[in-house]
Amino acid sequence: MNKKNEKRNQQSNIKSFAELEIKDDFMFGVIMRNPKYCKPFLETILGISISNIEYPKTQKTIDITANAKSVRLDVYVEDENSTIYNIEMQVGINKNLPKRSRYYQGMIDLNILKKGEDYKNLKKSYIIFICTFDLFGKGRHIYTFENRCLQDYGIALGDETTKIILNTKGTMDDVSPEMKRLLDYIDGQEASDEFTRELETAVNTVKENEKWGLEYMTLEMRYRELFEQALEQGLEQGLEQGLEQGLEQGLEQGIEQGLEQTALRMLKEGELSDEKISLYSGLTIEQVLELKNQL
Repeated sequence: MNKKNEKRNQQSNIKSFAELEIKDDFMFGVIMRNPKYCKPFLETILGISISNIEYPKTQKTIDITANAKSVRLDVYVEDENSTIYNIEMQVGINKNLPKRSRYYQGMIDLNILKKGEDYKNLKKSYIIFICTFDLFGKGRHIYTFENRCLQDYGIALGDETTKIILNTKGTMDDVSPEMKRLLDYIDGQEASDEFTRELETAVNTVKENEKWGLEYMTLEMRYRELFEQALEQGLEQGLEQGLEQGLEQGLEQGIEQGLEQTALRMLKEGELSDEKISLYSGLTIEQVLELKNQL
């Protein structure tokens, strides 16, 4: 029974609605639904001026075929020039981001281009990951990638795809003061300019909204119930195994099996990040990624 209690204790560490910050998936998605915040957010990151963006489509799901892994994007918007921006908030350390960005790019392109259309109709796109850790360990706030010729870096492939990985823990003087203040705010520091104070006000406003609070609670309850079911299934399996292997060992193995099966189902659905699945299940991020590789 200690194993079951341990898993439940890990789930109790999940943030309440009142504790959410801008860096939490749910809060970030709600805030970015408003162009008033999403537009200057992108302008600050990219250092460009955007005239207009379509109303943000948060948590956009792209599911091409029944057998392909679907993706759920945190924020997906398009500007007046038909440029696509996908913004993802990444709190837990995940070294699989490069491959994930590659998959997202492919799925976005497949979603854009209809059968029989010319490749020229593919739109310019930016995939942006905002990380609260330094994926590459070089101290940069921003890592920008595009396809270039290895023999001559002056030659760009020209496929109009850009991937940006931001690091809120950067130490270099490599971004604008506005962007540094934004990254600091995302990292948990106090709002220190007009825009971050606007974001802080927006976060507090969302917390006062009963509708969003109910939606968050409903979402959390849904996932809690799924994992509770997994625990109960694991106990049943463990009892059967316990007759042959010893009760305590059988219970622990059964619980682990139940949690792994539930984690696999959630990975297939694509509704939660790897880190969120790890938090709910009590599995380590490495275990979740190992299960992910089985799909």
